[in-house]
Amino acid sequence: MASGIPKIQILSLYKSLLKESNKFNNYNFRAYALRRVRDAFKENKFLTDPKLVKKEFEYGKENLAIVKRQVVIGDMYQTEKLVIENIR
Repeated sequence: MASGIPKIQILSLYKSLLKESNKFNNYNFRAYALRRVRDAFKENKFLTDPKLVKKEFEYGKENLAIVKRQVVIGDMYQTEKLVIENIR
Protein backbone atom coordinates (compact mmCIF):
# COMPACT_ATOMS: atom_id res chain seq x y z
CA MET A 1 0.00 0.00 0.00
CA ALA A 2 1.34 3.42 -0.92
CA SER A 3 0.30 5.03 2.35
CA GLY A 4 1.82 4.53 5.76
CA ILE A 5 -1.32 2.70 6.87
CA PRO A 6 -1.12 -1.10 6.55
CA LYS A 7 -3.92 -2.79 4.64
CA ILE A 8 -4.73 -4.92 7.70
CA GLN A 9 -5.59 -1.77 9.69
CA ILE A 10 -7.90 -0.55 6.94
CA LEU A 11 -9.65 -3.92 6.81
CA SER A 12 -9.90 -3.94 10.59
CA LEU A 13 -11.55 -0.51 10.52
CA TYR A 14 -13.98 -1.77 7.86
CA LYS A 15 -14.91 -4.81 9.94
CA SER A 16 -15.28 -2.69 13.09
CA LEU A 17 -17.58 -0.25 11.31
CA LEU A 18 -19.73 -3.09 9.98
CA LYS A 19 -19.85 -4.79 13.38
CA GLU A 20 -20.82 -1.60 15.23
CA SER A 21 -23.35 -0.59 12.55
CA ASN A 22 -25.00 -3.98 12.90
CA LYS A 23 -25.70 -3.23 16.58
CA PHE A 24 -28.33 -0.58 15.82
CA ASN A 25 -31.70 -1.78 17.10
CA ASN A 26 -33.64 0.35 14.64
CA TYR A 27 -33.79 -1.32 11.23
CA ASN A 28 -33.63 1.93 9.27
CA PHE A 29 -30.54 3.20 11.10
CA ARG A 30 -28.87 -0.20 10.81
CA ALA A 31 -29.55 -0.54 7.09
CA TYR A 32 -28.42 3.02 6.38
CA ALA A 33 -25.21 2.69 8.39
CA LEU A 34 -24.27 -0.64 6.79
CA ARG A 35 -25.00 0.67 3.31
CA ARG A 36 -23.05 3.88 3.93
CA VAL A 37 -19.99 2.00 5.24
CA ARG A 38 -19.93 -0.35 2.26
CA ASP A 39 -20.42 2.47 -0.24
CA ALA A 40 -17.71 4.63 1.32
CA PHE A 41 -15.15 1.84 1.23
CA LYS A 42 -16.05 0.91 -2.35
CA GLU A 43 -15.78 4.55 -3.38
CA ASN A 44 -12.31 4.92 -1.88
CA LYS A 45 -11.03 1.48 -2.83
CA PHE A 46 -8.57 2.72 -5.43
CA LEU A 47 -7.11 5.72 -3.58
CA THR A 48 -3.35 5.87 -4.01
CA ASP A 49 -2.41 9.29 -2.64
CA PRO A 50 -0.99 8.67 0.87
CA LYS A 51 -2.41 11.94 2.20
CA LEU A 52 -5.92 11.11 0.98
CA VAL A 53 -5.71 7.56 2.32
CA LYS A 54 -4.63 8.84 5.73
CA LYS A 55 -7.38 11.50 5.69
CA GLU A 56 -10.07 8.93 4.83
CA PHE A 57 -8.71 6.51 7.44
CA GLU A 58 -8.93 9.18 10.14
CA TYR A 59 -12.43 10.07 8.94
CA GLY A 60 -13.41 6.41 9.27
CA LYS A 61 -12.06 6.25 12.82
CA GLU A 62 -14.05 9.36 13.74
CA ASN A 63 -17.18 7.79 12.26
CA LEU A 64 -16.57 4.59 14.20
CA ALA A 65 -16.65 6.61 17.43
CA ILE A 66 -19.84 8.34 16.28
CA VAL A 67 -21.54 5.03 15.45
CA LYS A 68 -20.58 3.61 18.87
CA ARG A 69 -22.11 6.62 20.61
CA GLN A 70 -25.25 6.50 18.50
CA VAL A 71 -25.75 2.80 19.23
CA VAL A 72 -25.61 3.52 22.97
CA ILE A 73 -28.07 6.40 22.61
CA GLY A 74 -30.35 4.25 20.45
CA ASP A 75 -30.39 1.58 23.15
CA MET A 76 -31.64 4.14 25.67
CA TYR A 77 -34.75 4.91 23.62
CA GLN A 78 -36.34 1.67 22.50
CA THR A 79 -39.03 1.71 19.83
CA GLU A 80 -41.35 -0.94 18.51
CA LYS A 81 -39.96 -3.17 15.81
CA LEU A 82 -41.06 -2.63 12.25
CA VAL A 83 -43.17 -5.19 10.41
CA ILE A 84 -40.21 -6.37 8.35
CA GLU A 85 -38.19 -6.97 11.53
CA ASN A 86 -40.82 -9.22 13.07
CA ILE A 87 -40.41 -11.72 10.25
CA ARG A 88 -37.11 -12.92 11.69
